[in-house]
Amino acid sequence: MNRTVLTLLLGAVVGLGAHFGYYGLHRPAGLDSLEGQLSWIRTELDLSDDQFARIKELHEASSPRLRALAAEVARMQAEFIAFEETRRTTDQVDFLEFARFVETRRNINRECLESTRRLVLATADVMNPEQRSRYLGMVARSDTQLELVN
Repeated sequence: MNRTVLTLLLGAVVGLGAHFGYYGLHRPAGLDSLEGQLSWIRTELDLSDDQFARIKELHEASSPRLRALAAEVARMQAEFIAFEETRRTTDQVDFLEFARFVETRRNINRECLESTRRLVLATADVMNPEQRSRYLGMVARSDTQLELVN
């Protein structure tokens, strides 16, 4: 009986060690760094080191603006939740304030789209025609999927 339990326990330890060891060695690049986030593009499009470096520079340059826009989007979502909560609790809506909110949200959305479009086009300019075609196809598919979600 002890031998059976020992064999099962040893098998479980070896199996878990193999599992975690394999996935530890084959873990994708960390998504906490820009290079890790962009590693898919290097692999998918077979980019040269120079192309990847230029694309990374483009993303680094646009990152502060995109982060600021993301913060604005988050702020607008919080503001909308506050409008909705006020509407539910008081059954009243300040239509002038809500119209201002809608206009501001439209402007931010337009700016987000334009900033993203500029980054995508600048990234595509770094690529050769075949890479550019594949990249724009991937981006177009993801854009369509986002439109379906929204």
